[in-house]
Amino acid sequence: MRVLCRASLLASTLLASSFVAVPAMAQVGELPSGNAKAPVNDSLKPTPTAEVADESQAIVVTGSRIRQTTFTSSSPVEIHTRDEALLAGFNSTTDLLQGTAITGGSSQINNAYGGFVTNGGPGANTLSLRGLGPTRTLVLLDGHRIAPAGSRGSVGSADLNVLPTAMVDRVEILRDGASSVYGSDAVAGVVNIITEKKVEGLVFEAQLNPTEHGGGKSTRLSTVFGFTHDRLKFAGSLEYYQRDDLTLGDRDWTRCNTDYRRAGFGAFGSADYVDPNTGQPKCYPITGTGSNGVTINTIGTSNTAARPAVGVPSTVTLFNRLRPNAAVTTGSVAGYEGVGATAITGFNLNIRDTFEPRMLNKSLISPVKIYTGYVKASYETDILGHAEPYIELLGNRRSSTQVGYRQLSLDYIKGSPLIPANLAFSTFSGPVNTSNGQNVGVRAFIGFGNDQSSQRVDFIKLAGGLRGDFFFKDWRYDFYAAKTWSDATYTVQSFLTDRLAQSLDVVSNGAGGFNCRVQTNGCVAAPALTAAVVGGQLPQAWVNYVFVPVTGTTKFRESVASLNVDGPIFKLPYGNLSASLGIEYRSDSINDTPGIDSQNSNLYNLTSSAITRGKDHTFEVYGELEAPLLADLPGARELSVNASGRYTNYRSYGSDETYKFSGRYAPVKWFTVRGTYGTSYRAPALFEQFVGATSGFLSSTIDPCNSYTAGTIRGTNCASEGLPSGFNATSSVQVLTQGGANAGLKAETSKNLTIGGVIEPRLGEYGDLSIAIDYYRIKVNNEVSRAGASAILQLCYDNPSFRTGGGYCNLIARNPVSNALTVSDSYINLATQIVRGIDYTVRYTRKFGSVRLRLSGQLTNYLEQSNKLFQTDPLIDYNGLLNTPKWTGTGEMVLQWKKLKFRYGLDWIQHTSSYDYYGEIAATSSYQLATPDYFLHSTSIQYDTARYSLTVGVQNLFDRNPPMISQGVLSRVGNAPLYSGYDYLGRRFFVNLKAKF
Repeated sequence: MRVLCRASLLASTLLASSFVAVPAMAQVGELPSGNAKAPVNDSLKPTPTAEVADESQAIVVTGSRIRQTTFTSSSPVEIHTRDEALLAGFNSTTDLLQGTAITGGSSQINNAYGGFVTNGGPGANTLSLRGLGPTRTLVLLDGHRIAPAGSRGSVGSADLNVLPTAMVDRVEILRDGASSVYGSDAVAGVVNIITEKKVEGLVFEAQLNPTEHGGGKSTRLSTVFGFTHDRLKFAGSLEYYQRDDLTLGDRDWTRCNTDYRRAGFGAFGSADYVDPNTGQPKCYPITGTGSNGVTINTIGTSNTAARPAVGVPSTVTLFNRLRPNAAVTTGSVAGYEGVGATAITGFNLNIRDTFEPRMLNKSLISPVKIYTGYVKASYETDILGHAEPYIELLGNRRSSTQVGYRQLSLDYIKGSPLIPANLAFSTFSGPVNTSNGQNVGVRAFIGFGNDQSSQRVDFIKLAGGLRGDFFFKDWRYDFYAAKTWSDATYTVQSFLTDRLAQSLDVVSNGAGGFNCRVQTNGCVAAPALTAAVVGGQLPQAWVNYVFVPVTGTTKFRESVASLNVDGPIFKLPYGNLSASLGIEYRSDSINDTPGIDSQNSNLYNLTSSAITRGKDHTFEVYGELEAPLLADLPGARELSVNASGRYTNYRSYGSDETYKFSGRYAPVKWFTVRGTYGTSYRAPALFEQFVGATSGFLSSTIDPCNSYTAGTIRGTNCASEGLPSGFNATSSVQVLTQGGANAGLKAETSKNLTIGGVIEPRLGEYGDLSIAIDYYRIKVNNEVSRAGASAILQLCYDNPSFRTGGGYCNLIARNPVSNALTVSDSYINLATQIVRGIDYTVRYTRKFGSVRLRLSGQLTNYLEQSNKLFQTDPLIDYNGLLNTPKWTGTGEMVLQWKKLKFRYGLDWIQHTSSYDYYGEIAATSSYQLATPDYFLHSTSIQYDTARYSLTVGVQNLFDRNPPMISQGVLSRVGNAPLYSGYDYLGRRFFVNLKAKF
């Protein structure tokens, strides 16, 4: 069987989200006060709409820069109001945006990824529409872009944590490519967060979301304030958000990660290695990818005779892995028993110790504290065409942490006085970077314990502009400028290679102790090798010397200046030919400076990080035309077309043009056909261009051939390289990384097609019904991506074609003498990625006396999610595989009676299966490679008066755990897939109290 991690590698680039709503909504903040009324936040209307003062007034619809007097759009736009989000129990805008209703089941980077390397660094939350990645989804706040924020060198996307949840009125999601309208990063769509337009008085709000089983509780406190005085408008908000840590020990399904294998037709788990200490499948084993265990409480030596541990066949006589056992008094190594050998055929590696309770302290959902302040003001004048100057200020601080678990592989130098006499015979390996050029005598695999990483990100955006009437009749102008600062510090705890080496090079002090041979930097000698030390009992003074916090800084800056004018050109028989013209200039820069020890490759068993520093400038000119061709005619209730184009010039990657054509046709009032076709051009993000050339090293245990098993596809591939069965990798895996044009990176292009229809039949007294169906297809060429060293290795060595198959194996080299691996994991251009699907939206409302009913449902049917790395590779469709469901959906029912509202919600992710992909038969395979249909239910009730409202409810009503899969296929959390579509928190409650003054 091919035990691949392909699904986890492509989870962030191959999955698609797709839900649409029927109409588009007004975009506030684009016009002066008085040109449009605030939207009516009545979630029980048949379709969410805004109201205008009269037919002559116009609004800006998301997806277009031209003001219109209708709310229809050629592009699918989905709307979520703040009231709907509150009733559903979401405690932040981040939670709303990453929910199934918006993402369509595509995997999102959230707080469950704290232990993984992600763009934006740990704690960042991003949004990916259509599964095309966050750098291809544009996030706007009141129609203007949100700059990237985060920590470490890979900052390139908006961090949803910076959004001012307390001020959000609604969220509009354009599920269509819009690069020609909004810029190059609107490949998959646009998310426009609209804040309250007018605030009068003071609003206090508090929300608590505790979990039934403990851990992961979230709390939000906020206040919104504002006033209108004559021509002056002012509004603002302050809020505090806190989420508590959720650890692996807090949930039953993460306390005992197992291989989850089946023997014959037996139950899953029956083929797992049984721990002789418990008689149950072993928790956190070390069998393969996804097991999450590590070798601890063990030493590595050259081959020696030893007494076999319980479970080791008596035929094994020579061992190179030993475990302390005071009861052992026989054999060549008293006090130790054998748990591993060069020829391992016949017994399981999990005889070794691989788990200790402190592993369960690791973060499942990482904790965070967020402070946000937001203010905006505007003033109407009588000059420059009733000019209205406006200003906005957004400030945000995120403090996040993650708890991990650390194994320490401590290399004692051959001949060192720290090695006891009964182990002096051993020569485990040649020189390594902690042995000062000398051979290693004994390697101790020590369960060190927990470590912590932390981030603090300060984000400030200052923006303002001037808008008013242009000198042409009915034309408007809007000049806008903004400056954003994102400053982050990030800290990791790490062993320093030079200090480890210095502390292990010792001499006797003549009093039964040891001193460092070189007495600098306050050196503390390493402890002598004893059973207690191997078991993790380490002197605190030595730990303080070798294990230190390493801090880096990240600075991201963005400056934007734009001018947009729009209005009618001339009158056509059925309306005005309208246009929008604009120019925009952006300047972006990144400066990530890792800690000096990270730069100098001095972090033991961690990769080095070079400085990432660079800047880019973008100049764009764009235009848009809207033409109503027919209206109010038999067979042509409406016919209109729209065309937009943009010229984009990057200082780094040159220039290109993009375009988009769209149109809508309504033969009758209740039926509309719509469609769009457009292109995009995206230069690599700053971190993709300028990431510093880095040579890092990963543990030798990441080598796919380390302790491989003969007879498997991986084993066959390893044997073809001349490696013996049971090969023990002793050399670290070198990882080479670089980015930008110097690595041959190209700009990416894409094409986007959307065709759909809207049906709104007249039902009269039987209510209002709206149905929208949209087909979409996005094809991205030269997509910029990075595979990840671990995934590259697994995808190569688990491929039956291996070296002859090219692809990922082209990025790997093995030294024929030392057998050391080198992996090239630079940013590269994927040849092709295609996402196709159909979105369905249904909404029905009806009034029964004083009771109002709303039923709504959204479905996404993915038809294709395919990808290939190189032009010569086959295009592989991952649709329906693990973590890439073909169908996802949400639905809800809302009943309103006077001041009471009742809601019932449902989220659904269809079953997935990878049996066929891996050439397995589900009925006989020993692997669990499928998940069942996954349903999450929620319910709530709200009492709302003019001054107070109280909302209480339950999410994950039936306490549904994530499904389980076998190890070896993709990354897991416990036994569950690492996938944002599944709920890790369990049943939780929420209560929201709001007071208005």
